[in-house]
Amino acid sequence: MNWLSSILPGIKKKKPDRGSVPEGVWEQCKQCATTVYTPEKEKNLWICPHCNYHERINAPRRAAILFDETPTVQEFASEVRSYDFLKFNDGKTYQERLEKSQAGDSRREAIRTYYGTVNEVPLVAAIFDFTFMGGSMGSVVGERFVRGVEEAITRNVPFVSFTASGGARMQEGVTALFQMAKTTAALSRLAEKKLPYISILTDPTTGGVAASFAMIADVVIAEPKALIGFAGPRVIQETVREQLPEGFQRSEFLLKHGAVDMIWERRELRNKLSELLTLLTANPGQ
Repeated sequence: MNWLSSILPGIKKKKPDRGSVPEGVWEQCKQCATTVYTPEKEKNLWICPHCNYHERINAPRRAAILFDETPTVQEFASEVRSYDFLKFNDGKTYQERLEKSQAGDSRREAIRTYYGTVNEVPLVAAIFDFTFMGGSMGSVVGERFVRGVEEAITRNVPFVSFTASGGARMQEGVTALFQMAKTTAALSRLAEKKLPYISILTDPTTGGVAASFAMIADVVIAEPKALIGFAGPRVIQETVREQLPEGFQRSEFLLKHGAVDMIWERRELRNKLSELLTLLTANPGQ
């Protein structure tokens, strides 16, 4: 017993309140491992203020960042949903995986489609959600994407896609691969109407998505350091048995070799996108 305890026996040492900091207030950056105050990162559009790492974000969060607050953003095609038509089972049934990914929200899928304005420029956006089964492209992704293109044609506005995908959804077999042709065919109809198509590649954009509609836009834009390619660098390195260049398949590497047109940070996206679409839709005769 120390001297203070003998003098003040009624005073007990206060234990630290380990519950005083709510869970999720502080997060560790996945790239630089720096501890970041979550509200600060949210204010910074989910970009690490220390290393500029662009964190993966889901479709509703990206839509909130992208669109003007008014008029109200309209989501459509959310009634189109996946089901287990092959009765696929790889330890878990496809239906079980769908229900887990939906997390009680039946509208959730690997892609969601919206109509709204960006700095008062109207557009339709198809936004991938990597948190839903790795953004894998199945029949519903293809159908929602095509409906997004058709909505853009009907409204006579540009179409923008934000990709974040691991590729085709294996639980739907060859049907998932059909979506590569289905989506590109829809984009040819958009081109016939002379409406712009902008593709914005986020981390990661791989597989059948990268091999189809993601790379055939009028303008292809990427977020910084996004992984972009058909197969991953590890698979390629094991196949060719050669050491790959540093930064291989990252946005900066693809820009240097002409595979993407430009790299935009998330903070500058709204202004640059509205400016680009205004230029692409301008009528020189007016």
